[in-house]
Amino acid sequence: MTQANQKVKEQFNHFLSKKGLKGTLQRNLILDAFLDLDRSTHIDELYLLLRGKHPTIGHATVYRALRLFAAAGVAREINRGDGLTRYEVASGGKRRDYLVCIDCGTVTEFDNSTVEQFQAEVAGSMGFSIQSLKIELRGVCNHCKAQQG
Repeated sequence: MTQANQKVKEQFNHFLSKKGLKGTLQRNLILDAFLDLDRSTHIDELYLLLRGKHPTIGHATVYRALRLFAAAGVAREINRGDGLTRYEVASGGKRRDYLVCIDCGTVTEFDNSTVEQFQAEVAGSMGFSIQSLKIELRGVCNHCKAQQG
């Protein structure tokens, strides 16, 4: 387990303790699977992944756990306009940049250090402290462009 993942687990357990909630085995299994993905996911994807290893886990349990992760501040909800709520680890300053196809809904994550440097310069010049970064470019992917002729 990485040090960052350990910090997330500690933050979540602190949240549970503060709220008088228990750190159950199922919550821990779901959190571990969520952290291991290291990318955004939606409930159905995470549920199917967990169900393969833990057949007794329920869809509602995964849903409630993800909502609890968001309430604890260890996950962030993402809505990309495709009807699915996705979740990603909410880590300060981590870049999240996406290309989103408006036809098929394909989402591709990308990194660009030039853009990141520019954002940091702009924020710094305005005395702004960046907590998270996200760019979402919407357009049409190569596959859909080819189908359009």
